[in-house]
Amino acid sequence: MEDVAFLYIKWCVVTGSHHADDQSEAAKYEETHRVLTDAKLLNELHWSAELGVFSDYGNHTDRVHLVRKTFQSGQPGQPPVTRTVRVTKQKPKLRYVEAFGYVSLFPFLLQVLRPDSPQLSQILSDLKAEDVLWTRYGLRSLSKRDPLYMKRNTAHDPPYWRGQIWINMNFLAVRALKHYSEIDGPYAGLAKELYDELRNNLVKNLYKEYKRTGYLWENYSDVNGQGRGCHPFTGWSALVVLMMSEQY
Repeated sequence: MEDVAFLYIKWCVVTGSHHADDQSEAAKYEETHRVLTDAKLLNELHWSAELGVFSDYGNHTDRVHLVRKTFQSGQPGQPPVTRTVRVTKQKPKLRYVEAFGYVSLFPFLLQVLRPDSPQLSQILSDLKAEDVLWTRYGLRSLSKRDPLYMKRNTAHDPPYWRGQIWINMNFLAVRALKHYSEIDGPYAGLAKELYDELRNNLVKNLYKEYKRTGYLWENYSDVNGQGRGCHPFTGWSALVVLMMSEQY
């Protein structure tokens, strides 16, 4: 039996009916959209001129390491227990998070930036740096320069979004590059160059891996392009079909 709320939404869509509460909710979404697309506010809150990137701001440290420590069991006659634990070697403080990865690209990925924005110029330049995000297989999720690149989060939590190539985010990247290559602006030529190369890298690698393994994968290695994680994964990895047909 279908959920009552879902049936109500379908009824509203089909009949065009609206309630005062619906209009109130719509106004909230409109205001949220206005705030999130305010370029001035975005720059004030998240652009770090020192780092040259969009960044989160908050209590942060990247001086975190996993170390082996021995603990007394607390039980008489029981031997000590050795565990891998996370140790913070520098106290977090309020600052811009220095990590450069997918999270730094969202104003570009969602096409919030103006086509003549100097921040867009910086992002496009950074995209092609091979020691940052660029690989022959797609954009990696975290800069190769970052201290946390391909580092475990805990003993039982291996690297996941710390370097691997994710197709959902790369789809947004080629989509944004296509957008900025087709509108008037000083960076349209560079956007077109990056679009052609990134799209080719992604399609070629996914086809290669599909031929090699018979599967689409959850994510892909930034070192050799090999499929990683779950398979078969025809969720966001199936976005490659839209890239091939250039339907964005």
